[in-house]
Amino acid sequence: MSSKPKVIEHLGRVEAITTNEISVVIVSQSACASCHAKGACSASDVEEKRIVVKKPNHNYSVGETVKVTMNQSLGFKALFLGYLLPLIIVLVTLFVFSGVGYTEAQAGIFSLLVLPPYYLILYLLRNKIAKEFYFDIDKI
Repeated sequence: MSSKPKVIEHLGRVEAITTNEISVVIVSQSACASCHAKGACSASDVEEKRIVVKKPNHNYSVGETVKVTMNQSLGFKALFLGYLLPLIIVLVTLFVFSGVGYTEAQAGIFSLLVLPPYYLILYLLRNKIAKEFYFDIDKI
C-alpha cells in the first residue's frame, strides 16, 4: 500500500500566461479573516500572493480558476528556512557571546546582527532555492 504525499492546496485565478510559465494569484487568509468580529480586530488579514508555475504544456486561459498544489514537506522546508533556522542562529549566537563574557546587551546586539547577512545569503541563493520548490496547478 503506497501512501500519497500530503499536499497544500489553494484556489487561485490565472493572471498571466507565457510560453513556459503560468502566473496564478491566490488569496491567502488568516483563520480569523472570516470571523464575525474581524471589523473590530486588527489581527485579521487577507493577502494576495502571486505564484509562478512552470508548465510548458498547458491549456489554461487567463481568468480561469485553478487549484495550486505543493507538497506539504516543501512548506515545512520554507518555514524552516524563513523562520526556524534564523531563530536557531540568533539563539546560538546569543548563548555563545554570553558565554564568552560579553554583556547581555552586547550579546543581544551581536545576535541580532547575524540576521541581515543570513537573509542576504538567502536572497542571493533565491534562484537555487526556488528550483527546489515546485508548484503544480490543476483544473477545477
